[in-house]
Amino acid sequence: MATHAPTLLVFFDGACGLCNGFVDFLVARDPEGALRFASLQGQTAASYPTLPAVDSVIVDDGTRLLVRSDAAIAAIAQLGGAWSAVRVLQVVPRAIRDAVYDFIARNRHRWSGRRSSCRVPSEHERSWFLP
Repeated sequence: MATHAPTLLVFFDGACGLCNGFVDFLVARDPEGALRFASLQGQTAASYPTLPAVDSVIVDDGTRLLVRSDAAIAAIAQLGGAWSAVRVLQVVPRAIRDAVYDFIARNRHRWSGRRSSCRVPSEHERSWFLP
């Protein structure tokens, strides 16, 4: 079994099709359980008084809250193995990475739609998801 750094908590917009697709992507590649997930509409997010007002992806790495491209890179890199290579994107200045991220975030509902309810994890996935 692979050894991972401490678990990251990935907050996501549970009503966003693209955000749910990102979570599906991560879950499918995280058999070791290196990530935990909570929708921004849930109790866990509500218990974070300092959660940034970002309605897409936020990652709590245990010491700080990462947003936008930093959050996406951290979540993918946490999968380990070849996925760790995504960290090379950090050489691109954050302003450029975040501009691309913000463009995608602004258009995500048009491209992937909105859901009327948050993602419901399967019985197998339940241990990855917080309320």
